[in-house]
Amino acid sequence: MSDVKTAKLALDNVTSGYGHVDVIKSLSLDIRRGEIFALMGKNGMGKTTLLKTILGLLPLKKGRILLDGKPTDNLGPKGLVDAHVAYAPQDQPLFQDLTIRDNLRIALRSDRDLNAGFDRVQGHFPFLTDRLGQKAGTLSGGEQKMLIIARSLMMQPDLLLIDEISEGLQPTVIARIADALKTECEANGTTILIVEQHLSFVLGIADRWAVLKLGVIDDSGDIAGDTQDRILEHLRI
Repeated sequence: MSDVKTAKLALDNVTSGYGHVDVIKSLSLDIRRGEIFALMGKNGMGKTTLLKTILGLLPLKKGRILLDGKPTDNLGPKGLVDAHVAYAPQDQPLFQDLTIRDNLRIALRSDRDLNAGFDRVQGHFPFLTDRLGQKAGTLSGGEQKMLIIARSLMMQPDLLLIDEISEGLQPTVIARIADALKTECEANGTTILIVEQHLSFVLGIADRWAVLKLGVIDDSGDIAGDTQDRILEHLRI
C-alpha cells in the first residue's frame, strides 16, 4: 500500500456493515490519482457495502477513509459532492419521466455549467445530446446505463465510483463505456474505482485490481499477463 497521504482515496483498516454485522473487516486499500482501480469478487462479498461506506451512506465503525490525505468523517454525501466525488450506481436510479436533458442537468448545481457538461458527455455518447428531449424511460437498458455514466461525468468529478455498470450489457455498449472511462482518465486525470465482475472489461481499462472475499482483500496487483488467471482462481472458489 502506498502512503495514504499521497493517494487520491485511501482506506485504512476500515470496518463497516449493517447493525452488529461487520461486512467489511479491517480493510486497507489505496487508489492512486488518475488511475482506474478494479474491485472484483463474487456476489455477497461486500463490494457494494464498501462503496456505500466510502460515500458515507453506511457508518464507518473503525478505521479511516482519506480523500487527498484528509479524513472524510465529517463530509457526508453532500460534502463528497462538493469535493467532486461522483457515483454511478448499479440500480439505475434515473428519473424515468424526465428527459435526458433534465437527468443530466440534475448532476449540476448551476445551469452555467450545463453547456460545458453537454460538450463533455457528447464526446463519449453523442446519441444522448442528439436526443436531449427524449424521456429517459424510453431508452434501452444499455442507453440508460450510458446515461448514468454521462450524468456522473457532468460534474467533472475528480473521483468516480462505479458499481457493476456492465451487468447485462451488449459488448458494443461495454466497449463504448470502456472508451469513455479511459478517455476521462487520460484527458482529465479522473480517478476511477470500479466494482465489476466482467473480467475482460476490467482487463481492458484498469491499471490495478483487487479481489474482495468476505469483506477482506484476498489478492491484488497490477494488470499484467497473468492477471486473468489469478482473478479467475479467486472467482471460482
